[in-house]
Amino acid sequence: MKLRKGDPVIVIAGKDKGRESVITQVMPTKNKVVVADVNIAKRHTKASKANQQGGIIETPKPVDISNVAYAHKGKPTRIGYRIEADGTKVRIAKSTGEVIK
Repeated sequence: MKLRKGDPVIVIAGKDKGRESVITQVMPTKNKVVVADVNIAKRHTKASKANQQGGIIETPKPVDISNVAYAHKGKPTRIGYRIEADGTKVRIAKSTGEVIK
């Protein structure tokens, strides 16, 4: 999985297509990521000891990894790897060839 927590992404498919945000959680075994402010679900909860107020709670749900693309300079791009001269492996943006982070 080439995407990591904290990476800026653009949603390329689904109801939130075109939205740009940041990855908050990665689930490599399920091939899913949780993106902030994308795929928000509302859950109506009853008041309890844990939640005194009750009401409607909004939580972000996972999105399939194939529905997001890394955002490099505001445009979606694929990610590749390159071995530097000193032997370190770095991620690069395929569209420009620039090193990511």
